[in-house]
Amino acid sequence: MSSITQTTPAPASVRRYRDYDQPLWKRVLLTREMAIIALLIVVVIVASMTVRGFGQPITLTYLILDVTPILLIALPMTLIMITGEIDLSVASVVGLSSVVTGVLTQGGMPFEIAALIALLVGGVGGAINGFLVTVVGLPSLAVTIGTLALFRGLAVGLLGTTAVTDFPEFWTDLAKAKLGTTGIPLVIIPFLVLLVVFAVLLHFTPFGRGIYAIGLSKETAAFSGVDVGRTKFILFVLAGLVSALAGIYYTLRFGSARGDNATGMELQVIAAVVLGGVSVFGGRGALHGVIAGVLLIGVLASALRLANVTSDVINIITGALLVISVVSSSFLAWLRTRRQAPGGKPRVEVSTAG
Repeated sequence: MSSITQTTPAPASVRRYRDYDQPLWKRVLLTREMAIIALLIVVVIVASMTVRGFGQPITLTYLILDVTPILLIALPMTLIMITGEIDLSVASVVGLSSVVTGVLTQGGMPFEIAALIALLVGGVGGAINGFLVTVVGLPSLAVTIGTLALFRGLAVGLLGTTAVTDFPEFWTDLAKAKLGTTGIPLVIIPFLVLLVVFAVLLHFTPFGRGIYAIGLSKETAAFSGVDVGRTKFILFVLAGLVSALAGIYYTLRFGSARGDNATGMELQVIAAVVLGGVSVFGGRGALHGVIAGVLLIGVLASALRLANVTSDVINIITGALLVISVVSSSFLAWLRTRRQAPGGKPRVEVSTAG
């Protein structure tokens, strides 16, 4: 008796975890994240050789000081985007926490208490986002566009066009302090601590596996026992808290609390996260790629500024890099699909049984 068995590959729309049929070295080295790290190394080498002053310790100092708020916010943003959601209000939370810190300090409250209250405000802002997304069921894009305007409006409304610049010298000096003669700012230490916490949370815990599962399929994740709503709510609260922390640092770094602090930073964060390999559709991404993406954008901007390139041109180059990154990711996904199904047609296996 003859039988014909038709094997049809999974449709391209079915999203799944990375295949593990490849050798470990391929799965580690031949990835989007490692490509970004390699590109970062190349850019650093080329800039050091061709851009005058780029290799100086002071350049490293200002580079790290400039990218630290983006690095901080990119940590929770990575987790949020892996679930398939987004938070556009993070920069407004930075501005609001900065203003809250400034107003309370100006009113005579000790800076430490004012900073704690600012952190609480950031957490509440994140909880509002999380509630509207997970309980009310609104799209995160629409919700966070609204809270972006709301939080920024509150920040500007509290201070108007004025600024608070009177902060304790101890804290402003600490925000810009360096580790000995290395040129590396001291602020890198709390960032590394948070990086370890988020890396363990995402890559080595059931909670992190649930984050990936939600990004791949909310229904499947819920069926597998993942509390989708609670997970997303926690992530939005974390984004609010870390954004508020970045706002406090931003205030001390520049010694100024203003309602327009960090305007537009949300786009820089999202660009770096996507460039670092996080899928805009969720389900894929890793923190080491995101960190490399943030540093790559920061290094490019720093080198181009030293080369007297205008900010408009820098924005064009950064935008082009992001577009190329997204397009190349989609193209590679299409190639993988073509390899799985040559000619785009189902494969047919013919077997004979007696």
